Amino acid sequence: MHYQVMINGVSRSFPGAHRLLAEATTDGDVVVLLGARAGKLLPSLARRDERRAILVELGTECLGVHTGEHRGAEGSNVIGFARFRLGDAEPSDLVELVVQPNAAPAALAGAQALFEGAGLHTALCHDAPGRILDRLLRPFFNATLRRLDEGLATADDMDLTLKLGLGYPEGTIALLERTGLAPHAEISQTLHEALGDPGFLPARRAQVAKARAHR
Repeated sequence: MHYQVMINGVSRSFPGAHRLLAEATTDGDVVVLLGARAGKLLPSLARRDERRAILVELGTECLGVHTGEHRGAEGSNVIGFARFRLGDAEPSDLVELVVQPNAAPAALAGAQALFEGAGLHTALCHDAPGRILDRLLRPFFNATLRRLDEGLATADDMDLTLKLGLGYPEGTIALLERTGLAPHAEISQTLHEALGDPGFLPARRAQVAKARAHR
C-alpha cells in the first residue's frame, strides 16, 4: 500500500522510529496525519475527497472536532486513530480506530490494512472522548488511588491482590507510578470535563503529582 505521512507537532502514537514511518512514500491514496496538531492539516490537504482514506491522530478529543458533525449522519473518508499509550511508557501495539456513522467502508478497510500491515492491532470504536481504553481504565485507576488514600490496604498489598487474584502482570499503583501519575491526571481531568462523570475526576494523588510536575 502506498501512503503518505504528514506531521504537525509531537506524535504520541509514533514518537520514534517505526515501520509505519519508514515505509511511507511522498504520495498515496492514504494519508496519515500525525502529531498533537494533526487535525489542523486536514482543511488544506490536497485532493482530500479523492483519497481512499485520511487518518487523523487524535488526543482525547472527538474526530468531529476536526470534521464537523451534522444530525448524526456525519462520516466520510476521514478516520480517527490513536495508538494506546499510558503516560511516558512506550506506545502499545493497539490502535483504536474512530469512525463516524457514515464512515466510508473503503476508508476503514484502508486504515485497518495500513496499521495491521505495520505489525499493529486495531480495535474499532464510535466517536467519543477517550475512545475505549481510557474510558474503561481511568475511573478504575482513580478508584484504586482513592482506596489507597482511604487506607484500605497498602500499595504493595493492593498490587499483589490484583496480580495474584486477577492475574494482572503488574499492580495498578505500580503501573501508574512507572508510567506517570501526572499524565494520568491530565487525561482523566480532560475526560471529566468532557463527560461530567465523577469517576474521571483525578484522585488526590494524581492531582498532587500533576501539581508537582508543573511547579
